[in-house]
Amino acid sequence: MSKRREVPGIRPYDGPAGGWGALRATATAVRQQMESFEAPIVLMRTNQPTGFDCPGCAWPDKEHRSTFQFCENGAKAVTWEATTKRVTPEFFAQHTVSSLLAMSDYELEDFGRLTHPMAYDAATDKFVPVAWDAAFARIGEILRSYDSPDKVEFYTSGRASNEAAYLFQLFAREYGTNNFPDCSNMCHEPTSVGLPMSIGIGKGTVSLDDFDETELIISIGHNPGTNHPRMMGTLHEVARRNVPIIVFNPLRERALERFADPQNIIEMATYSSTKIASTYFQVKAGGDAAALKGIMKALLALEATQGNVLDRDFIATHTEGFDALAADLEATSWADIEKESGLTRDELEQVAVAYAKSNATIVTYGMGITQHNTGTANVRLIADLLLMRGNFGKPGAGICPLRGHSNVQGNRTVGITEKPSEDFLKRIENVFGFTPPHGHGHDAVKAMQAMVDGSSKALICLGGNFAVALPDPDLCFPAMKTLDLSVHLGTKLNRTHLLVAKETFILPVLGRTELDVQATGPQSITVEDSMSMVHASAGRLKPASAHLRSEPAIVAGMAQATLPASKVDWQSLVDDYDRIRNLIERTVPGFDDYNTRIRVPGGFRMPLPPTERKWDTPSGKAIFSVFKGVRENYEPWADDVLRLITIRSHDQYNTTIYALDDRYRGVFGRRDVLFMHPNDLAAHGLEHGDLVDIETISSGRALRLTGITVIEYNIAPGSVAAYYPEANVLVPLDYIDEDSGTPSYKSIPVRVLRSAQPVEAGATPAAASAATPAATLAAS
Repeated sequence: MSKRREVPGIRPYDGPAGGWGALRATATAVRQQMESFEAPIVLMRTNQPTGFDCPGCAWPDKEHRSTFQFCENGAKAVTWEATTKRVTPEFFAQHTVSSLLAMSDYELEDFGRLTHPMAYDAATDKFVPVAWDAAFARIGEILRSYDSPDKVEFYTSGRASNEAAYLFQLFAREYGTNNFPDCSNMCHEPTSVGLPMSIGIGKGTVSLDDFDETELIISIGHNPGTNHPRMMGTLHEVARRNVPIIVFNPLRERALERFADPQNIIEMATYSSTKIASTYFQVKAGGDAAALKGIMKALLALEATQGNVLDRDFIATHTEGFDALAADLEATSWADIEKESGLTRDELEQVAVAYAKSNATIVTYGMGITQHNTGTANVRLIADLLLMRGNFGKPGAGICPLRGHSNVQGNRTVGITEKPSEDFLKRIENVFGFTPPHGHGHDAVKAMQAMVDGSSKALICLGGNFAVALPDPDLCFPAMKTLDLSVHLGTKLNRTHLLVAKETFILPVLGRTELDVQATGPQSITVEDSMSMVHASAGRLKPASAHLRSEPAIVAGMAQATLPASKVDWQSLVDDYDRIRNLIERTVPGFDDYNTRIRVPGGFRMPLPPTERKWDTPSGKAIFSVFKGVRENYEPWADDVLRLITIRSHDQYNTTIYALDDRYRGVFGRRDVLFMHPNDLAAHGLEHGDLVDIETISSGRALRLTGITVIEYNIAPGSVAAYYPEANVLVPLDYIDEDSGTPSYKSIPVRVLRSAQPVEAGATPAAASAATPAATLAAS
């Protein structure tokens, strides 16, 4: 490493992931957001059988053998929701929408919990209180005024419960549209599209028990210490059993290097930690397909020289398409594989040898695999690798996509999809007596494109931060302001709420931590984790305001006001959520005895045919795919072009920013940085701490992020990284994986140029953090 100048807010962090650093961060979150006497009680209920499901990640619960079942970022998610801070009508009376737009995303959510339903008043540029019934009536009036239901978009966040999501899809389908953009479209849609083509179901196949029996884990494109941190306890156990964990990731991430379990008395007392990755390969951004093909090509070579490497019986009995895959691998040159992956033939052959020795292998992956314009193909290549050695349907083996939000998978299971199956639509018709629409609707990108071109007129958001989560705010933010209507169900204020339409409503909801009492008494909701376990969740806290309503109640209120001749008894469903679950049981396979089974601690697992070596594909077999070549599927880039990865900080969950630190990467109090390898710095004539501008080269429009501090970091050469959502200004809305529609947030071709702005001596990062580039754009 070259000698580095001091840069404000940039300093090394030498501790492991977890450990005392995690405990200190948890204590800080509690102190800043909650009453100190209440916080321990709330946190102890997190992910417990009689408590509530963490509103953060979707990692499943194991047997409840420890005192607490939450992690640092889970504690942040809980305290962020259970905060004592409030956003009241008095708050809105003191702030115009224009003034709020000038604030950062962190500041907006840190104001606290929404307490009253609010409506936008254009004359004063402020939100004003509105009665629930008046809000519902006006929403219904506007929705009934359209000549086509397809002019309305129904967006779902992954935090919505099964019950709320089911009512939401029922409302929209009785209204007449399949426009269901959801957060999965922006993250794991390649999983939902690719895995059914390969193994017949769009879900992972492993359970937590499989991690106890696995002989090898291959971890590709994810950062568990930040994005699914409870996984670290599982990886910690696996590593301490000396099971190899092979990591592929462009950045060196601390949690994948070493972890100190806060529940391990010896590690905490001795300030020690456990090594996680047995081998760490820094694959180039966008080079995953090449790396996977290299491993499989090496596996074929091992089979040719020593035999008994491939599971020939499994391939013959359970798969089709292997010969085409093998021919393509033979035709792919090692020179291309090395160039595109950034890894050597020797390194990839090492992985193949380790894989050949393992009798039970799990491959885990995250958005580092899916958020590329080859995302679906990447997912299918992982399935190919596992199929070659029969790593489905046996203990300790399988595929493990790492979902983000705690119920994003459950939302899809109960019907949040723009491409519903004919079987599901027939069940809806038989049970409810109306004919739902059959045409495919809009995903997230298509929904926004329809807003941009003016064909969509209204947006109903069941949670989330829709416009900020999407790429290309140059297009998205102005389009939001042209709508007739936008409706936002949420717990906290965010920027999308402030991109006001002609009429905008903010409707405050109960959170996961809060008591939900309806006509028949306290209610539980249910969620599905990333391993297909469905379990109950029941909050116990007093609601943040007496004016809050549950998500099912709000969805039902809008539906009743919009559909006066509805076939659905909406109020009855709100009175008792068991009745919603009875309807899910009648219309969605796998929910047999739903209400009985969720009353058993731990819940139940949804059917996963591949675990029994059953394949719901047209041929009844698992299907190998062929990824032709490994070169980019766009025009070749010049030598000075780098691949930009958008990343989350450790004080962040999706678009929610808890604070301005990224502890494990050594960034404190700022987010205006670009991570860059020292060799790339030198090649571009830059030094650590210089100000740079970043420009995208794959769009006909000028997409540019200016005045960013470049910092030296251990990242794969040819790759750079910047924070999401600030760097979304560099991602074209139409730069997507064509198979799934997912934006390519992780491999944007960019140039990095020295900024025209001078570096001020002694400058602090505070000003740069006060408003994101997106905030500046919106305010203008």
